[in-house]
Amino acid sequence: MQKQFADKVTSFIKKDSDVIGLAVAGSWLTNEIDEFSDLDLILVTKEKISGSKEKMLEYANQFGTLLTAFTGEHVGEPRLLICLYDNPLLHVDIKFVTIEEFQSRIETPTILWDTDGQLQQVIDQTTATFPYPDYQWIEDRFWVWIHYALLKIGRGEYFEAMDFFGFLRMVVLGPLLHIKNGNLPRGVRKVESMLPDNDLAALKLTMTEHNRLSLLSAIENAITLYRNLRKSLFGKDIVLHTAAEEKVMMFLEEIEKM
Repeated sequence: MQKQFADKVTSFIKKDSDVIGLAVAGSWLTNEIDEFSDLDLILVTKEKISGSKEKMLEYANQFGTLLTAFTGEHVGEPRLLICLYDNPLLHVDIKFVTIEEFQSRIETPTILWDTDGQLQQVIDQTTATFPYPDYQWIEDRFWVWIHYALLKIGRGEYFEAMDFFGFLRMVVLGPLLHIKNGNLPRGVRKVESMLPDNDLAALKLTMTEHNRLSLLSAIENAITLYRNLRKSLFGKDIVLHTAAEEKVMMFLEEIEKM
């Protein structure tokens, strides 16, 4: 149904003189589309559309039965319109960019429509660059984050502590595990199928229940996993905050004794 929808959009935009081209990204590129996949479209226009939600919605409404849509500021991408269509029920992300903005990308999309070859020319002349985490940035923050989680556990704010682990997996542990295994660092995306059993098992040990013992166990497991990943991935140029690490580990012992 994703391909049928993309074909429908392609047929529509071919008639629009303001559109330079249409491309598709995401799971389409790796032939991993299934019934649970969304559709990631990139609409390239002559004039900038993304500054106007009304214009973005005008396009989206013409592509199908639009149930609801909103822009992607929450993921740092206001040019993105996140849509839910009916008949069939389908999640579609539409990114509205100009040809200049199309030059900067994290992956090379498949072109569905290219009015005069401009999209292909951009792809031929530029290189996709996927953002990798900054190891120093992570180390500068990791022990402060662990201390914060321990404060929440000590105070009995277990739901906040549980949310912290989701953040830690998305920002630190998931990306580092992906890098370790030669994957793109896409948070925890597809870790169930892309990580070896031992790494997946280590990540599962950071899952928690709503109780003190489970949360403290997950903290210890997260620290162990981070230290192992740090040892295997970080270079000698990364400054380790050993004093902070020692103090936080002492504080962990204090919390465990309470």
